Amino acid sequence: MRAEAQAHVDQIRSAIALLHRFLDWDRALRRLDELNNRVEDPTLWNDAKQAQDVMRERRRLDEAITATRAISTELEDTIELIEMAEAEGDEALVDDAVVSLAALAERAERDKVTALLAGEADANDTYVEINSGAGGTESNDWAGMLQRMYQRWAERHGMKVELIDYHAGEQAGIKSATLLLKGENAYGYAKTESGVHRLVRISPYDSSARRHTSFASVWVYPVVDENIDIEINESELRIDTYRSSGAGGQHINTTDSAVRITHLPTGIVVQCQNQRSQHKNKAEAFNQLRARLYEAELQKREAEASATAASKTDIGWGHQIRSYVLQPYQLVKDLRTGVTSTAPSDVLDGDLDRFMAAALSQRVTGEKIEVEDVD
Repeated sequence: MRAEAQAHVDQIRSAIALLHRFLDWDRALRRLDELNNRVEDPTLWNDAKQAQDVMRERRRLDEAITATRAISTELEDTIELIEMAEAEGDEALVDDAVVSLAALAERAERDKVTALLAGEADANDTYVEINSGAGGTESNDWAGMLQRMYQRWAERHGMKVELIDYHAGEQAGIKSATLLLKGENAYGYAKTESGVHRLVRISPYDSSARRHTSFASVWVYPVVDENIDIEINESELRIDTYRSSGAGGQHINTTDSAVRITHLPTGIVVQCQNQRSQHKNKAEAFNQLRARLYEAELQKREAEASATAASKTDIGWGHQIRSYVLQPYQLVKDLRTGVTSTAPSDVLDGDLDRFMAAALSQRVTGEKIEVEDVD
């Protein structure tokens, strides 16, 4: 078999193996049978919420199993076709089969990622919080670039983006910002982006044109829907109001309408200033707090299960999950998975899917790899 065809086959088989491992294949088949039997039981519909939960689980499991079986069948059929064409010396048929394998490899990767988005809150909308590190204008500008990157990524996926909180840098960029991304599986995809991001470039703010290294942190947490009960004791909160300050337009206010809430037991701080009404800002800040507390619980569960969990760390050396180098060469490198891109401009324009897919896969395998950072 041609090397190109074999590479596609190996990639597809790897995706299938990961799906089998993630689903716990034999257990998944038994579970689907159980769910099908429950759906046929008319008493299930006496409890509407329970019925919805069962139908949701059944749909996700059925889609994942069906997609995996279809890929496996098509792979074996295509391999058989290639072997037959090579035996008969039909190069044109081999060429067509290799093209089919390439398309199947892409489909396998998409289906793999879709199946991996089966976490408790993966389907939910998500908050993306960005904070600049030490370094003044340089780090503020880098944080602003990250804000745009996630906005562009969300737009590529047809998501709605709302700016919940915004603190401008003194000369450029932002000190911090919180985005709300609304769309299918928003949290499931974006959760892999939590961590410190490092930029290396020749600074446009340095008259000597020296290379600078900047850091910014990204923190991702899911929107909590009405099906998830999060108890908050208001006596454990400190609520402050202040005057909104933003990029202009609707973000400028002449009253103390912005709201900051501190959860004293955990130290979690959330804030909102995108509405003119203090009442609306307070309600949105409470939504953020519920989301942060829920995300903290999800991280605790992952840690207890020895899974890979993102953690909020110092915004600086030794903690970065990804490095973006713009000069003297062009490279983006993920320091968890080893995935790279030689087109930083595309990545900063929202081309993040390959990084997210690799990080999702790593959460399943638990495989740690040694990745050397770039200079």
